[in-house]
Amino acid sequence: MSKQLRTYKYKLYKTKRTKHLHQLIDITGIIYNHCIALHKRYYKLYGKHLNKYQLQKHLTKLKKREKYAYWNMLGSQAIQNITERIDNGYRKFFEYAKGKTRLKASPPSFKKVKQYRSFTFKGSVGYKLKENVISINGYHFKFWLSRAIEGKIKTITVKRDNIGDFYICILLEQEAEPNRAASGKSVGIDFGLKTFLVLSDDMHIEAILHYLNSIKRLRKLSCSLSKKIKGSNNRKKAKRTLAKLHIKIANQRRHVHHRLANHLAAQYDYIFVEDLNMKAMQKLWGRKIGDLGFSEFINVLSCKTNVIKIDRFYPSSKTCSSCGHVLNELDLKTREWDCPVCRAHHSRDLNAAINIHRVGASTLGIDMVRPASQANVA
Repeated sequence: MSKQLRTYKYKLYKTKRTKHLHQLIDITGIIYNHCIALHKRYYKLYGKHLNKYQLQKHLTKLKKREKYAYWNMLGSQAIQNITERIDNGYRKFFEYAKGKTRLKASPPSFKKVKQYRSFTFKGSVGYKLKENVISINGYHFKFWLSRAIEGKIKTITVKRDNIGDFYICILLEQEAEPNRAASGKSVGIDFGLKTFLVLSDDMHIEAILHYLNSIKRLRKLSCSLSKKIKGSNNRKKAKRTLAKLHIKIANQRRHVHHRLANHLAAQYDYIFVEDLNMKAMQKLWGRKIGDLGFSEFINVLSCKTNVIKIDRFYPSSKTCSSCGHVLNELDLKTREWDCPVCRAHHSRDLNAAINIHRVGASTLGIDMVRPASQANVA
């Protein structure tokens, strides 16, 4: 039977013992910055970058010195994971620099220790897990067991958020779930700013702007934070209150994404979307793109059903879904247009969704792919 990977997230109870987790994550940040400094120095001298094995050997020697003995609190597996993260970051950067990939990447850089977020254990080394208790370095931490932990544990990541709460993310290898009853349906989706999603079967899903709905409260809290004296307890409280509101907004958005993804996954076996350049779109339309969270939604949807991305350069909006004629230009402000060949009237977003569905279905060979007028002639 095939295997699948799933990640479950659990929140730890907040106790005095969580100070130890703060200390471990701070150590992780210190080691990370030390490795980045080594990379930069080595590249300046030799014009090459260190691989993860060279870094691991160097860190093993350093841990034996009295100055760096406190690094042993973290554990070898967690330290190896730091070097792997850095190595992966440099590999992606060099692939982009050499033109092997179009995904823009920057080399790993220094991070503030207090803003470092996590460390990771691989396999079963460095911790003990029993029911809803995880033991690290002799400290026992309880967590809310919201769902059973079933399967082989691949990694466990300890994370802290902006308000100091801790979570453990457990990556499990499980038996693949049996396929649900196939609906035989597929659909194309076009992403919009005013309407979050337009489906090729003419379903419209309105956008919910959680950040925009909370903007007055956010501005008020930000203004209050700016008036507090740096280093004071009142500033810490104001900063925590602001961070809690940001976390609430993110949770609201995530809840809507999961609910919508479940609804679509129950109806369609295949969902086709454009592989959009979200970073470029964010430069044009700013925080509204981040507020909608389209990339996050696609990631959630991909875990629940089959999501196929089509080429971002396909002219889905400019192609007539009735006859296949392609316009030379179509202004972004134009929301409706008439085809100069067949005189068909189109809603921009619905027309794009139909074309996305047609191209995706053509790729898989699961549906009629010709424009409507050509299909009628046939």
